[in-house]
Amino acid sequence: MARHRIPADVLEENPEAAAGFWRLYGLLWSHGTVDQPTKEVARLRNARTTGCNYCKAVRFQGARDQGLSESQVELIDDDYASSTLGDQDKVVVAYVDTMLQDPHGLEQYQRDELLAHFDPGQIVELTLGIGLFHGFSKIAVALGPPPEMATMVVPTPDWPR
Repeated sequence: MARHRIPADVLEENPEAAAGFWRLYGLLWSHGTVDQPTKEVARLRNARTTGCNYCKAVRFQGARDQGLSESQVELIDDDYASSTLGDQDKVVVAYVDTMLQDPHGLEQYQRDELLAHFDPGQIVELTLGIGLFHGFSKIAVALGPPPEMATMVVPTPDWPR
């Protein structure tokens, strides 16, 4: 199982729960059908919204290997809609924002935009990812917020099938 450890990994206080989380997280990241750069865009938008210093600093190697650059990452900010971020990434950022602010507020045009880029199964995968990213960042912030951290590239979470 390839995974990284957070400094003072708060999940390790409950090893059984941690193993379950890392299994699900690894399967999502390394065995899904949504490409890793797209999941990374969603994860980083969540990180910036929740203020998780660890989540903001981490970059997964798989997303880097598949082409997500740091210059693209810098565009995942509040001005993303008018930036040069790709159309699919803009749809993902808007979806993350809706999911975090008011999931009942998902408009039909957003559903249509999602379906223009993803099949229904991929939308489920992306939504599950957003939920996991949000939950994990809340855990990290509440139980062990690290100070500001330098950007670091870590192995993409994986779990053998």
